Amino acid sequence: MAQNNRLTKHGEFVSKAQRKERMPGASDKTAASGIGKIVFRVILSLFTLLLCFVIAVLAAAYVVLNGPCKPLRDRLVLSAMQASATKWVPGLFLPGETVEEIVANSYVVNTDVISLDEYEKSKEDTQTTEDEWANAIDGMLLESVKGATFDGYILLIKDPSRVFVGTSSDFTKGLAGMRIFDIVKKEDAVAAINGGEFADPGGSGTGNNPMGITYTRGECVWTDSLKRTFIGFDKDNNLVVSEPMDKKTADTLGIRDGVSFQTGNILITNQDGNVTMHYADNNTGTAQRTAIGQRADGTVILLVTDGRSASSLGATRNDVIDVMVKYGAITAGMLDGGSSSLMYYEDYFTKYGIDESTLDEYQKKGLVNHYKAFTNPRRIPTYFCVAREEADAQTKGGDAA
Repeated sequence: MAQNNRLTKHGEFVSKAQRKERMPGASDKTAASGIGKIVFRVILSLFTLLLCFVIAVLAAAYVVLNGPCKPLRDRLVLSAMQASATKWVPGLFLPGETVEEIVANSYVVNTDVISLDEYEKSKEDTQTTEDEWANAIDGMLLESVKGATFDGYILLIKDPSRVFVGTSSDFTKGLAGMRIFDIVKKEDAVAAINGGEFADPGGSGTGNNPMGITYTRGECVWTDSLKRTFIGFDKDNNLVVSEPMDKKTADTLGIRDGVSFQTGNILITNQDGNVTMHYADNNTGTAQRTAIGQRADGTVILLVTDGRSASSLGATRNDVIDVMVKYGAITAGMLDGGSSSLMYYEDYFTKYGIDESTLDEYQKKGLVNHYKAFTNPRRIPTYFCVAREEADAQTKGGDAA
């Protein structure tokens, strides 16, 4: 067969392929083609690895959730159920009835009852002294707590009348909730934590309407037919934790501020001279948690724990009760948790001499806890806010004038 070679002016025989290589721009086209193939292969490889990873995770989750270790299954299910964005996950692997049974069992309590006098006596060494309060900043004390699986933050407020419910709107126009940085500006608050349960279709984090009943400054601003745990303050500044609660009962009790959360979130009650700790009898899962409590002397205890990280997996219901007991709470209730768990304290890092370079972008804005999510701290309709001390408020008012 004749070869398609051509004699050059230099007396060389050049093949057709060689002639193409010597054509103007041929090397550039070849290089571009080679780069394109490499990029395609890299993308294909990454996609394959990602697909294998997803399949492995789903397979592992299926094995764990349907395997013989029910305590581990329950812990994973309940941890996922703590956040509205992941509540749908257990349903991928388990029947709805099984998920409902796991959740129901987590609310079974094993009460521990002790007389108020005995309880108070056991807490004498842990109560905040007058000297400590004398050195308090903003009439509050910020402390850190640590458990076996969680890191947390405690904010003590000596004057309970300063704690009130801040709302994102009047809930009549379907507006989105507010981020914690915005609510403290709206309410001119020095500190805040997230509040009650709210409707959040699809877990989008823009929830606007509360669930249950909500009071702020003595006015009921939201009520519906849902039966929920109520957590709030009466007009004598006593923390009230009760379920179920309706508007008629709330008005009779003289409620001034409060929110609602899922039924079964009463942590500690004080009645008839006894303090009762409502410990969970079953697994409740680990998650970010938010809770509020009150000592016999009126001091308010705000608690938020970190979660969903290697250094802090999260706290269980019983962990939260233990922390509240440690700080002498005679009444306490759980608030919304998961990615809703937030604590804000204005310029706390400056006030407590914390190196700002060790803080993340949200903490530099005043967030105390570590926020673990893919977006900004979520929009929420209700918060427990802390008003500025009277002297500070008057100073700000004078400056504004």
